[in-house]
Amino acid sequence: MNKQQLLTELLTDLQSQGLQLRSPGIGVAGRKGGAGPSDHKAIDIQGTTIMVPVFTSTAAQSPYTAEFDAIAQETILEFQGEPLLPIRFPAPPQFYQLTTAEGIPYWKIALLHSRDVLATTVLQTCMRYSDAATACQFCAIGQSLTGDRTIARKTPAQLAEVAEAAVRLDGVQHLVMTTGTPNTSDRGAAYLTECARAVKAKVNLPIQAQCEPPDDFAWFSRLQAAGVDSLGMHLEAVDPLVRARVMPGKATVPIEYYMQAFAAAVRVFGRGQVSTYLLAGLGDSLQTLLEMCDRLVQLGVYPFVVPFVPISGTPMAAHAAPDRDFMLTLYQEVGAMLQRAGLSSQAMKAGCAKCGACSALSSFEAHSEVNSGV
Repeated sequence: MNKQQLLTELLTDLQSQGLQLRSPGIGVAGRKGGAGPSDHKAIDIQGTTIMVPVFTSTAAQSPYTAEFDAIAQETILEFQGEPLLPIRFPAPPQFYQLTTAEGIPYWKIALLHSRDVLATTVLQTCMRYSDAATACQFCAIGQSLTGDRTIARKTPAQLAEVAEAAVRLDGVQHLVMTTGTPNTSDRGAAYLTECARAVKAKVNLPIQAQCEPPDDFAWFSRLQAAGVDSLGMHLEAVDPLVRARVMPGKATVPIEYYMQAFAAAVRVFGRGQVSTYLLAGLGDSLQTLLEMCDRLVQLGVYPFVVPFVPISGTPMAAHAAPDRDFMLTLYQEVGAMLQRAGLSSQAMKAGCAKCGACSALSSFEAHSEVNSGV
């Protein structure tokens, strides 16, 4: 096994098992609750930045720990008490120090993910979240709002202001705009269109928008005309029984409707510019995930497979994360599919898959035959 394979296995294992931060105040503040990579911390390991769970119940029992070495003045990653290698935590971005004219801190409007990705949830409420009969059991979109770590609605002007500063001060390369699902037939696409148009009028920054499939696929062309470069529509789970159990509200939107939406979106944005999240570990079998990934790749959709992270305070907080071997096999197989289809995360103009920090999948795209031992 070569050095790169060992590093890939380490990153995969860290994202499954999480990391205990042993030294007080170590690194920069992680992110608790909210949409996207929650209960995570960005960590740089030998030049690769990944998001690693640090606030979860799994992380609290992880064999991986981080200790600050006062003599060497560096943080050391350890496995079962044995030192492995030094790691770094990205410094807080400069735009976090600014506030809007209304006195709202920029970091309540958008956050830095990984090293160079700006991310925001434009509507921090969801029509499904407050009702246990419809809420996604793994979602924590309301936690950051309750904790006064964000605001409920980011205006287009606020987003444009923060995006311009993040590019100018911190060299941000692309923007991810997601949304809680509003009780409107466009499923948030209309508001994302307004936000994208405002951002692009202020700064030339590639944008990925993320929402549920709208009622009218004409919204895809409207999003693109407003400046959206890539689109994410997230399945999360695939098996009907799993969907009904862990995301009862979203499960009422049939998989086949998602497939129709994906095909329509690819016609607008192009092959490889449409993606979906698949959360491995919610209950889908390996075979079920692989079959769905094959369907998606054939449509020209990038299946961003990510290990499920049980978030504190949610109904699935105690649910086990997928183990390393499951994720490695999944990555190897999906990486081979992507390679055959000519799809890659780096060819994507913007978005979670382009960032790749929540998954090790990008490491398997071009070298799947090596990683699988062929």
